[in-house]
Amino acid sequence: MPNIYNALVVKGRDTVDQPINVTCEVQQLLGNNRVRAVAMSATDGLTRGMEVIDTGAPLSVPVGGVTLGRIFNVLGEPR
Repeated sequence: MPNIYNALVVKGRDTVDQPINVTCEVQQLLGNNRVRAVAMSATDGLTRGMEVIDTGAPLSVPVGGVTLGRIFNVLGEPR
């Protein structure tokens, strides 16, 4: 079971064979190998049975001089 606040990555393919890569954050441990998580992007195409990878760490974003004055999304990706 992942820890609370760990980042999970859901990988797979949707119904038209497009790759899906969604990052989620664990918010609650429900028991029976289930968690409640919040998706950090659109969940279109997600289905039961897709592979979920526990990153073993919370979400993180870069900080420092290279990020000053720039805009990032919640995953630390520049926009």
